[in-house]
Amino acid sequence: MSRERLTLFDTTLRDGAQTTGVDFSIEDKLQIAAMLDRLGVDYVEGGYPGANPLDTSFFEQKRTRNARFTAFGMTKRAGRSATNDPGVAALLEADCDTVCFVAKSWDYHVHVALGCTLEENLEGIRDSIAAARSAGREAMLDCEHFFDGYKANPTYALACARTAYEAGARWIVLCDTNGGTLPDEVERIVAEVAAHIPGEHLGIHAHDDTGNAVANSLAAVRAGARQIQGTLNGLGERCGNANLATLIPTLKLKPGYAERFVIGVTDEGLATLTQVSRALDELLNRAPNRHAPYVGPSAFATKAGIHASAVLKDPRTYEHVPPETVGNHRVVLVSTQAGKSNVLAELERLGIDVHRDDPRIARLLEEVKEREAMGYAYEGADASFFLLAKRVLGEVPEFFTIERFKVNVERRYNAVGDLVTFSEATVKVKVAGETLISAAEGNGPVNALDLALRKDLGKYQRFIEDMELLDYKVRIFQGGSDAVTRVLIESGDGQGERWTTVGVSANIIDASFQALTDSISYRLLKCGAEG
Repeated sequence: MSRERLTLFDTTLRDGAQTTGVDFSIEDKLQIAAMLDRLGVDYVEGGYPGANPLDTSFFEQKRTRNARFTAFGMTKRAGRSATNDPGVAALLEADCDTVCFVAKSWDYHVHVALGCTLEENLEGIRDSIAAARSAGREAMLDCEHFFDGYKANPTYALACARTAYEAGARWIVLCDTNGGTLPDEVERIVAEVAAHIPGEHLGIHAHDDTGNAVANSLAAVRAGARQIQGTLNGLGERCGNANLATLIPTLKLKPGYAERFVIGVTDEGLATLTQVSRALDELLNRAPNRHAPYVGPSAFATKAGIHASAVLKDPRTYEHVPPETVGNHRVVLVSTQAGKSNVLAELERLGIDVHRDDPRIARLLEEVKEREAMGYAYEGADASFFLLAKRVLGEVPEFFTIERFKVNVERRYNAVGDLVTFSEATVKVKVAGETLISAAEGNGPVNALDLALRKDLGKYQRFIEDMELLDYKVRIFQGGSDAVTRVLIESGDGQGERWTTVGVSANIIDASFQALTDSISYRLLKCGAEG
């Protein structure tokens, strides 16, 4: 029997941006969109063009290669035509494949929030979908508050969904916007809607206010829905959205779903899921949820004792799926093999060719463990892991040696009486036997160090001329008097390449300098510079 196709719609960059404490820069959005595209989701919703300058700029060009790049916005306002509505115009001007309109489907909200008639709301749905179709875009409708609306007035909620479908919407997404609907209710209501609208046109958008967003999404699939909306790591307003890092492996690995359905994420993509999840957390400068299903650092962790003994005999005794299928690894304190498959998969992903039985793999694994115990984290710092692996393999020449560096920070009044902070850095470096000393001023100590380090690297200078520091994040790895600082630095070049490096130290400047030197070494290695 052939399997049915399930479609994955990611809204990390739109709904996920409503998470308390999360503010994406455009560089963040570019990185996340690329990660999602590589992972294999079908739709990447990039934001709300016209709502703010950042999202409008983000939609100046398409940001995905494989996934359908999607713009989100409201249907036309009552009293205006779709062609004369600035919000609709912004969506149609965006460089995207799909337009996802949101409309009220709860009659209470139509009257109170929109202040229009029920028919005017239906007209807005109909005309907006038609406008997107006329502009050559795929159109879909998020039926906001659908489940609350259906329980209050099923006839009208269903009319909203049917209006979009009849106007030509590819998908009609049923949204549990308040997150209060339970799985049995979702399954019943979706099945009733599927009697009027084909399931291959229905989607589910679940919020996690009762902790049931993943369960509600699966319930909707059982009832006939064939699109699932969610976010990486469950980001989203209030309690978050359905977590795609949980849903994706469930759909691929659990027989009840894997035998019935197929998704766009391949087995190879699934094996990168843990790395993708943790890279997002590093980018957001927050610690990963240790206990997250499938991808959490503790998801396959077992302490010494009877559990550990059983796991060593047969991992199936305490593991519901093999950890390597999701790119995670088993943590058993008495096992020297923990994590080897994960390291091999990461080396393959980075294009480092090494035989799985090469004894240097064990040395690399031990080095990774030791450095992670010190505070290093490589999930969000591919360039530093690439360098570490290449160094263990003996494939990194000594490009340059730092003999010393110095940074001065001075706060003073300038000539016009303004209070300013002034930073100056000096770096002494040896390149090919030649000692070079460079100094630079910056708007902060790290900026000054970066400029000084890249000011003169002798014969390597031509390789780093177009390098620049794009982003800088700091996290305190452990508190107290022995606090350790982890610094992540994102660098880039004139060709649009980006890479991230990590440094760890009790001294924030020293940690920053480690990341800066790694960034340059990575660039030289990738450019084929000779030592």
